[in-house]
Amino acid sequence: MNQPLVSCDTPSATIRQRGQHEVFCGLTSIIWLHRKVQDAFFLVVGSRTCAHLIQSAAGVMIFSEPRFATAIMEERDLAGMVDMHDELDREVARLLERRPDIRMLVLVGSCPSEVIKFDLNRAAERLDRKYGSIPRVLCYSGSGIETTFTQGEDNFLAALVRDQSTHGASDKVAKLVVAGSIADVVEDQFARLFDEMGLEDVVFLPGRSSERLPKIGPNTRFILAQPYLGATAAALESLGAARINALFPLGEEGTTAWLKAIADTFGVSPARFATLTEAPRRRAREATAHYRPMLEGKRIFLFPDSQMEPSLARYLSRELDAEIIEVGSPYLHREHVAGELAMLPPGVSISEGQDVEIQIDRCRAAKPDLVVCGMGLANPFEAEGIVTKWSIEFAFTPIQGYEQAGDLAELFARPLTRKAMIAGERSGSRRAAS
Repeated sequence: MNQPLVSCDTPSATIRQRGQHEVFCGLTSIIWLHRKVQDAFFLVVGSRTCAHLIQSAAGVMIFSEPRFATAIMEERDLAGMVDMHDELDREVARLLERRPDIRMLVLVGSCPSEVIKFDLNRAAERLDRKYGSIPRVLCYSGSGIETTFTQGEDNFLAALVRDQSTHGASDKVAKLVVAGSIADVVEDQFARLFDEMGLEDVVFLPGRSSERLPKIGPNTRFILAQPYLGATAAALESLGAARINALFPLGEEGTTAWLKAIADTFGVSPARFATLTEAPRRRAREATAHYRPMLEGKRIFLFPDSQMEPSLARYLSRELDAEIIEVGSPYLHREHVAGELAMLPPGVSISEGQDVEIQIDRCRAAKPDLVVCGMGLANPFEAEGIVTKWSIEFAFTPIQGYEQAGDLAELFARPLTRKAMIAGERSGSRRAAS
């Protein structure tokens, strides 16, 4: 059995894991991306398994008309008996004939298309020329061979940024780019705060439409709203933009630090910032306090899944007084999460990558009150009597910002409350029977 390597290049020693892992693939991110970019269509070039995965994850009803689909690769495609480019061209033509409202067509690579070395970049460039950029045609990899489900979003946003070299930019110049998909309600809240601070030319990436991005260059600053955007950050920096370093906007503390970093960068006075954030900070603290008694002192183990784990652990420890046993992440963008890791209590185990059997053994030995993990691990843990929380819910649910601080706390409290209610019902049933 492979033993994990230990590295001491983070505030706590990092357990480096290089073994079997349990994560969703990058195709899953299409579920929130197709809702965010409202005139885009995501076409997966993959197998029937890919199609079933996305349909199941989205819970799409038979009567709905979502803005994603799968161009299914058959056995003849995989065997190289037909020209995949011709096959894809026919599928795209049928799609655009039926859905002329599409303004951006996004081709998404999958495990099958990458295994047979299908050149999706060449296909996207050819189709973009064919349709005269109406719609624009982009591509990115959502393959699960080496990526986790949130990296699909990272690859898509990086493709959007690189699209400037092909389709150019709008006439505007972006002064601030907020990178990372956030719910519309959260975007609106942040936009109001930015407006009250006097900030102009703020761009949310991705936006609600597929319009070309404003020009990004040396006068642009960007800040990440999600911690898993390594490729996106690199793409923005390649255009000359500079990153604003900050905690991520989870909870009252994280949101305040995130907004303060933006305010300081653009010269907003401390007094004005304090006035603008006083009321929402108070609401966030009050909402979180309601759930603190349910989580205070609870021992929590976070498996690697979404790459949001360091930020979630910081929030749990500092705002809900939970005890963190281990913080796992599929990959640590150390420069991006250095502030989060530095705020964790001494002695917290930090693991990068995964060797799932070894990590499960550590988890069982620790006897946590709550395990945050993927759905593939949750059911077996629940069968053992270990309370779990699906980590994918933190990607689907609006949790960033002041007004969502209570909702974030509730996500952690809910499974513990459910366990307490079930235990109470069983106890009551036993007393009634006696």
